[in-house]
Amino acid sequence: MNATVSLTELAETELASAVASNNGRSAVTVRGGRDSQLRQTVMALRAGEGLDEHSSPGEATLQVLVGRVTLRSGDQSWAGVAGDLLPIPDTVHALDALEDSVILLTVAKAH
Repeated sequence: MNATVSLTELAETELASAVASNNGRSAVTVRGGRDSQLRQTVMALRAGEGLDEHSSPGEATLQVLVGRVTLRSGDQSWAGVAGDLLPIPDTVHALDALEDSVILLTVAKAH
């Protein structure tokens, strides 16, 4: 078993990095990797920043750790606040940070 990871500490660290960065984003993979079937990433976004439309490589969720975000796909959108878990649609989607935000992205890659 791996050592315990403090999502609270990672959220604080990544958010500080995102706020200070030119692109307003920062991320660190906490479990898995490119070749793993399961990957978890803590991602921080400065208010007003986001992720442009993209596809997911498998079934995915995002848990809002800090802040408020909007997940968009086509003409649908879902609001998320700290503590919310949102399923990510298997269609092209985008994410907007309405305020300084941190999410835990979990992706289970298709076999």
